[in-house]
Amino acid sequence: MPVREMTDHECMDCLSKGHVGHLACSRDGVPYIVPIHYAYGIEKLYAFSMPGQKIDWLRSNPHACIQVEERSDHRLWKSVVVQGQFRELPDTPEHHTERIHAWDLLQERELWWEPGYLRPDESAQAVATPIFFGIVVDQISGRQTF
Repeated sequence: MPVREMTDHECMDCLSKGHVGHLACSRDGVPYIVPIHYAYGIEKLYAFSMPGQKIDWLRSNPHACIQVEERSDHRLWKSVVVQGQFRELPDTPEHHTERIHAWDLLQERELWWEPGYLRPDESAQAVATPIFFGIVVDQISGRQTF
């Protein structure tokens, strides 16, 4: 099966159709990758999470990568990689408009709050505040079979 590079427009189209990706980050030379639900806005992917390892690591090293794939069958696929910067959207007047925008985009997706809200320790859910964030797109690339 031949593979080709995707154009930026094709990559953005794949991101806008998708809603689940894999977020990679690192701290002290150690990689960490987790599945996330996201929504694609112009030049930014929005997501949310409960406090935990990925947020701690992204706060200490804002360089992040998100990989999204689309499959039409076992041989035809697209894979898009976004390199970018973590930007937290705290619940402040300064970030209010963008938080609402992120919320609006995310809630268009079914089960958008999973897996960000699911934690092994249920007691943490009752007291923790969700963290909305964006990954600002610095670089985008993709490949697909045809």
